[in-house]
Amino acid sequence: MPTIVVDVMPKAELLDPQGKAVAGALARLGESAFTEVRIGKRFELTVEGEVDDATLDAARRLADEILSNGVIEDVVGVEVVE
Repeated sequence: MPTIVVDVMPKAELLDPQGKAVAGALARLGESAFTEVRIGKRFELTVEGEVDDATLDAARRLADEILSNGVIEDVVGVEVVE
C-alpha cells in the first residue's frame, strides 16, 4: 500500500528549544560538524489503492489545516513513498 509522507517543521524565524538542546548535546559529545539542529514532525498516511491527484490534494489540504499549526509551523514536504 502506498504511503503519503507529510513533513512539518517549525517556522525558520521561531526558536526551536528541542533542536537547541540536541545541538548542545552533540557539541558536548564532541560532534562539532553539526552546528544547528531543528526538530520537526513526520506524518505517514497509508492509502488504500492508488494515489491519484485528488488524494494527494486532500493530503496537502489536511497537512495545512490539521497536521500543522500555520502560525508556528510550515509544511515542508508532501510526497508519496511506495
